[in-house]
Amino acid sequence: MPQVSKRVISTLRAALARLALFLLAFSLGLLSNAQQPVPEPQPPQEEATRVPSTSKKLILTDGTFQLVREYERRGDRVRYYSVERSQWEELPVELVDWEATLQAEREAERRREEIRKRIEEIRQEELARSIHVDASIEVGPGLFLPDSAGMYVVLDGQILALGQSPVEMQLDKGRLLTQILVPVPVIPTRHRVQLPGARAAVRLRHGQPEFYFRTADDRTPEIELVRARIKGDRREVQTINTFVTGDQIEQRDTLLLQRWPVAPRVYRFTLGQSLEPGEYVILELIPQKGISVFVWDFGVDRPPASPQAGKTP
Repeated sequence: MPQVSKRVISTLRAALARLALFLLAFSLGLLSNAQQPVPEPQPPQEEATRVPSTSKKLILTDGTFQLVREYERRGDRVRYYSVERSQWEELPVELVDWEATLQAEREAERRREEIRKRIEEIRQEELARSIHVDASIEVGPGLFLPDSAGMYVVLDGQILALGQSPVEMQLDKGRLLTQILVPVPVIPTRHRVQLPGARAAVRLRHGQPEFYFRTADDRTPEIELVRARIKGDRREVQTINTFVTGDQIEQRDTLLLQRWPVAPRVYRFTLGQSLEPGEYVILELIPQKGISVFVWDFGVDRPPASPQAGKTP
């Protein structure tokens, strides 16, 4: 009995040893195969025409079409990726109307090119607007125009903002009394457009200033510079004479201003002469309505007398 047990044990040990060797050899074979790259399946040797795209129409001879992402022509078959079903499909070449398909592709490309050009135009317009409308407009060495709407005057390296004042309209008293006595307006009337006060708050030195107007909208402003006449404690801007026929004549002492567009909504106004001492008003003409009821006013002071004036050498 002990001898049989020893033989069985020896036989089992031999079998286990052979099994271990087999498993070792098998594992080494797998590792060897894993180290080798698995060859990818090669496509057929026949020529293929592949047309990638985001989305296009593959027009068929029966007038219908397949909306595809891309397609490729392989011999007598057309392989395409269906946008509708999100998968690759095939159909015979003779079922495709190639002339109509190419025409549709050219038309789609033309529309895409028009869209690209329009997008570029909009981008350039936005870029120009962001450059011109901000406060980077230099009106003098180191002098920049404020970015808020308003009228500004530049003189001797300084820039000042002009405030607006409301004008008053006064009817000549004598004419008013006559109209009361005579109901029918058989004689002309005169209205005076005035500003209260004999002097403006903003004072400039004698010289040739420039004016910059930044508008709040896209209108093209019509601006006039008027020299006011001092009438007591008032500054008279203009007179309006009305005749019996209903015709009106406006009279004001206007100085010539030349307008220069600087940027969108920004205009520069220059003078051809120096301003004499006095009181001045800048008014805006409203089409078919006359002048605006708010004006910009300033005064020009007389230059100081020279210390040597009046002395006899």
